[in-house]
Amino acid sequence: MIPLPLARIAEMTSGALSGMADPRAVVRGPVVIDSRAVEPGSLFVAIKGARVDGHDYAAQAIRAGAVAVLASRPVEAPAVIVPDTAAALAELAAAQVRMLSNVTVIGVTGSAGKTSTKDLLARLTARIGATVAPKGSFNNELGHPLTVLRADLDTRYMVLELAARNIGHIKDLTRIAPPQIGVVLNVGTAHLGVFGGKEAIAKAKGELVEALPRSGVAVLNADDPLVRGMASRTEARVTYYGRGEQASIRAEGVVVDARGRASFTLRTPSGAAHVSLQLYGEHAVENALAAAAAGYELGLPVATIAEELSEATPRSRWRMEVTDRADGVTVVNDAYNANPDSMKAAFSAFEMLGKGRRRFAVIAALRELGEDGPALNAELGRLAGGAGLAGLIVAGPDAEPVLAGAHAAVQERVAQAGPGAPLPGPQGAVPGAHGPVPHGQVPRSQVPSGGPGWQAPDGAPAWQAPQGGGPHVAGPQVGGPQAGGPHAGGPQAGGPQVGGPYVGGPPPGAPAQPGYGQPTRIVHVPDAESAAAELAGWLRPGDAVLIKGPRAMGLERTAELVLGGAPQ
Repeated sequence: MIPLPLARIAEMTSGALSGMADPRAVVRGPVVIDSRAVEPGSLFVAIKGARVDGHDYAAQAIRAGAVAVLASRPVEAPAVIVPDTAAALAELAAAQVRMLSNVTVIGVTGSAGKTSTKDLLARLTARIGATVAPKGSFNNELGHPLTVLRADLDTRYMVLELAARNIGHIKDLTRIAPPQIGVVLNVGTAHLGVFGGKEAIAKAKGELVEALPRSGVAVLNADDPLVRGMASRTEARVTYYGRGEQASIRAEGVVVDARGRASFTLRTPSGAAHVSLQLYGEHAVENALAAAAAGYELGLPVATIAEELSEATPRSRWRMEVTDRADGVTVVNDAYNANPDSMKAAFSAFEMLGKGRRRFAVIAALRELGEDGPALNAELGRLAGGAGLAGLIVAGPDAEPVLAGAHAAVQERVAQAGPGAPLPGPQGAVPGAHGPVPHGQVPRSQVPSGGPGWQAPDGAPAWQAPQGGGPHVAGPQVGGPQAGGPHAGGPQAGGPQVGGPYVGGPPPGAPAQPGYGQPTRIVHVPDAESAAAELAGWLRPGDAVLIKGPRAMGLERTAELVLGGAPQ
């Protein structure tokens, strides 16, 4: 931040210095809300949360080197006392932006892809000037001003990510750092329950373009009708990106390689260049185009844009991180967060990345979807159950719709295959084709009984919530007795049945592992650690696993454990 004496900080925040505070003491930054992040010269902002009150750590912050505390009540430390510390933090950030006359502020918003696009765009702006961008997803009423306060007199670009949990949130963030360029990616289903509908989400996201000055630029996704419609809400010039001819910045000839990485020709009004992304998933094309369009508006040559996009690797954690274990197991850690749209994108990428291999997935029920939650989670289950996986683990609470949808999709795949036919996809692989002959006995399939049931909206059989802890294999048998009963062709080894022997299954009595000639094995576990433990018994050399769920489930812990416990 710009070095400021405490007296000036008190003036900017309409605060009062406590008796111990020296008005001449200079804060040089960083400004932090976590006492563990304090460095000599810091300003510690005491935020009172639902479980932790930063005021309790004021003395600790001073001992660590903070010059003072921004507080809402007296503390045993030098302090600037304000009525509301979060509001004062925003005021301090806004005052600093007004002091940075040479800074260009670029805002990025959308239902999905904000962080990846922000990372790409920050890489582009760094080619032409000192750039400040959020670490990870610092994009709300606290993270946004904290990012702004990292800027100093040398900063030329601020690439800021703006999130909304309700109408008016983005408008408030743009008041802190008024943008000259606004990038809107998409309008999806994230936080659908909070907003009440996609139109309301579009209204909230469009607050970014409404904040642009007449001299600014709105960078809009031409392929999203709700984003394209935002052009009428701004006085700024509009430029479009996308895949269609109506986009001035567009991708042509998109090709995806065996690892799920896209290549394309980047077409601009002043020429074209080839881009080969190192980011995983075809959805990365849209993020790259958005960054390219903003970079182009800043005057970057198309060759430079293509070069930077082609060299970019993920900067933020747990977003399509692809790691190969020593035994050849590929782990896709996309666990930072999830919504219906990002789930579809992740499974699409995973299908390509895991082609010809046994594939597994760990997911969890999506949240903040309101009254549409059960139906959208059932759709998620159908997506996962129909993806040709060897095994699916659903972790955490509220899993009934996901499990019901997944089981219904598996039933459909089995029925379509017909009795005795091998199932399509890698789960019908011959034992040993992608690793050693399976060993060990998988627990027998169980039909959970008792507990509350959930009726699938499409009339599919309801999944009954299991009783007690530990993993449970979800779903009744298809065309055969329940788990544990006698079967033509030998004892049950796990998984649904069609008229007796397993579809494309192993010889009678052979040990069964998920994916070796069986339909998708579906298991419900209580938490991230249990998911990792279940996977440990399934994975074999050469397999691939996708891990993705809402942030609150902490499925990055599953990835960490599957990768050997190393911090991710």
